[in-house]
Amino acid sequence: MEEITGYLVLSTGDVLEGKWLGDTNATEGEVVFNTAMTGYQEVMTDPSYAGQIVAMTYPLIGNYGFSDLDFESLVPSLAGLIISHPCRTPNHFQQDFTLEDMINRYHIPALYDIDTRALTRIIRSEGEVYGRITSDPEAFPVQQSVDPELVRKVSIQETATVSSKSGNWSELSDPHVVVYDFGCKHSITHTLAELGCRVTIVPFDTAPDVVDSLQPDGIVLSNGPGNPADLAHLTETIKKVTDTYPTLGICLGHQLIALSHGGRTERLPYGHRGSNHPVKDLTTGKVFITSQNHGYVVDMESVEPDQWQISHVNVNDRSVEGLMHRTKPVMGVQFHPEAHPGPVDTYGVFTDFLRTIPVGKEKRHA
Repeated sequence: MEEITGYLVLSTGDVLEGKWLGDTNATEGEVVFNTAMTGYQEVMTDPSYAGQIVAMTYPLIGNYGFSDLDFESLVPSLAGLIISHPCRTPNHFQQDFTLEDMINRYHIPALYDIDTRALTRIIRSEGEVYGRITSDPEAFPVQQSVDPELVRKVSIQETATVSSKSGNWSELSDPHVVVYDFGCKHSITHTLAELGCRVTIVPFDTAPDVVDSLQPDGIVLSNGPGNPADLAHLTETIKKVTDTYPTLGICLGHQLIALSHGGRTERLPYGHRGSNHPVKDLTTGKVFITSQNHGYVVDMESVEPDQWQISHVNVNDRSVEGLMHRTKPVMGVQFHPEAHPGPVDTYGVFTDFLRTIPVGKEKRHA
């Protein structure tokens, strides 16, 4: 097999040499790293990675193949992929195709034989790093900031529905949950459906009166890509929604809840991306291992303590991982409770949210 040399040219001036995996399609984006040992397909199809070149730090990627069951979106949105070693002969009873098949099917710019640990050290040292995957080692990346239109690019354009399934949630009768799609993972809506919810997915900029017409029992504000401050124009909408319905925010949705209630967000030095991030529940004292993917967090000093309780914190850096309103049925988490990929420690966040919805058809508004 012919190996074609490619380069990852960084905004720091560093140039890393590797080999093309698939077509030699040049691309640019923010360069981030993910430390998960598994879940590479979920990472590649998670819309939260839109516009980013993702480096997987685990040295072997593709060893259990790819499955049509594990897509988190219809098509991948990441800008590019950087890995150390590709597995060309995967083995799993559910595999449908290989890493190279995935790369070629969706024309994802990808390099392998890159020292991903050295790349990770650069990102950890420099913080915000942009890069270009290219065949020209002199092609310096032009992009130097996060695209403010990422959510618009990955959100659905028209309302969609997901039917409820015979879930294990018996306290509610067919609750109707409206999901704001800022880049929603399929596993979030699938989890709600498995718990017996009827799910309606709406575009990210849907007006509150349109949501009212859908007569929801609860609202979920989904994950998504980019800088939450770029969605400041939606804070009035989100404030109205959270003042009216029981609401759960996940990742970007959690950050937008904070912004809509007077809080601030800030950029982490190099983000939390992986499936082994420890989070402490301040109510119970328990520590959970969580799956995360975010470069921004809620500024702890901006949280109004009379209105909000910080429910979870990151064990490593003490950043805010969860918020709960003191008087309204509104909560947000910075991690992924749907657990795709795992671990499943925080799956109960969904049932905690559903408990804020009253039993029967009488809706409880905040």
